[in-house]
Order: sequence, then structure tokens, then C-alpha cells
Amino acid sequence: MRRGVHDSAPMRWAPALFGLLALALWEGAVRLFDVPVYQLPGPIAIVGAFAADPVGLLEALASTLLVTFAALLAAAVLSGAMAVAMSASRLAQAAIQPWAVALQVTPLPAIAPLIIIWVGEPFAALVVCATIIAFFPLFANTATGLASPPAELNDLFRLYGASRWRTMSLLRLPAALPFFLSGLRISGGLALVGAVVAELVAGSGGFASGLAYRILEASFRLEMPRMFAALVLLALAGIVMNFGLDAVGQAILRRRGVA
Repeated sequence: MRRGVHDSAPMRWAPALFGLLALALWEGAVRLFDVPVYQLPGPIAIVGAFAADPVGLLEALASTLLVTFAALLAAAVLSGAMAVAMSASRLAQAAIQPWAVALQVTPLPAIAPLIIIWVGEPFAALVVCATIIAFFPLFANTATGLASPPAELNDLFRLYGASRWRTMSLLRLPAALPFFLSGLRISGGLALVGAVVAELVAGSGGFASGLAYRILEASFRLEMPRMFAALVLLALAGIVMNFGLDAVGQAILRRRGVA
């Protein structure tokens, strides 16, 4: 048991040590080759840019995360409802599935300007754009989970006269839960990407909101350290969201005795 603890310690510290090494090499390279800060700022310059305006950058990050979580919630509700409808009815499956696939393959930058014009209200438009990106992994995973129970169990429920609703609630929905939580973890990152893309489009149209707009603004002004500081905040937010959703999913599955 002790050896297992010692063996796991390097695994826990390896990402942090690798990151620190990469940052040290990055800082050393820009200093050694005298790279201009407007081309590639070093980590120290990026930290300095964040320290110069932490409140503004963090408020922008909060705005982006608000759009992200609203879109993730909307995607979870819509994908779950549509997947359940498809599982309950072949007619619903024939009607919904082609449009879900079409939505998945539609490039967001191409339709984001139209969505922003049609919706009008900036926050709602950003949520719609991010929801489109986050929708399909949740939908596909949930639909797969609902179809995952073995045919023998379906036949057993039918043999005992279980209604379609009881079969759904007692067999298919519990079986779909791990698939749904896995899709939620994937869609969390995609919702953040969708929010950023939508904010970039909205920012180029004059809507000043979110961290993506700060990135756009800094790039126009050639404030590369500030732009990189915003990018680092986005990356850290994505990492924390990924691990957070994974932890929540594992906790739910352990509580239900699945994991």
C-alpha cells in the first residue's frame, strides 16, 4: 500500500512539474533570442499584464463562464429530452436524428452572425451559439445510453407487463446516466469554445462582452501580454471545468453505486 502511495505521487506532480519546465524554457527562449514582446511575450510579461488589470479580466471571464454554463444547461435539457423522445418513438427518431446531425456539422462561425441578428439580445444570442456546439455530444451519448440495456432486460420488463414509462424510468434512464455524464464532460469544454467563438463574432460586430472580446481588443492594440493573459485564463477555466464536471460525475455514480 505504501508503494502505491509513493508510486502515485510522481503521477500527481508530473503535470505541474512539466508545466513549470515548459514555462522556464519559454521565458529563457524569449530572453535568449530577444523576441519582441509584441510578437511573443514571456510568462513574466503575461503575469504582469494580468496583475495590471485583474478585475477587468476576471469580470470578463465571469461573463464568458455565465454564457458557458447557461449553454451547457440548455444543451443538457434539450439533448436529454430529444434523446428520450427518440428512445420512446421510432417516428421521433426518424424526425429528430437527421436534424441533430445537420446541426452538428454546421460551422458555428458561418451562422453565428445570423443568430446574433435574429435573436437580437446579445446574451441570449451567445447562449444559443454555445448551445449549438455543446448539444451533439450530450445528445449522442444519451441516445447511446438509452439504447444500451440488453435485449434480455427489455424482454423481462415486457414479460412482467411494465409500461413504456416504467421501462424508461427504471431501466433505460439509469443505464443512460454514465453516458450522459460522460457527454456532459465533453460538452462542458465545447460550450466554452462555443461561447468564445460567439463572443469573437459579437465583438467584431461591436458587442463588448466576455473574455473573447478582451482578446480581440488586445490583438487590435498589439497588447500581446494582455491577450496571452486572457488566453491563459480561458485555458485554466477549461481545465477546471473539465476536472470539476468529471468529479461531479464520479460523485453521482458512486452515490448510485455505479462507480
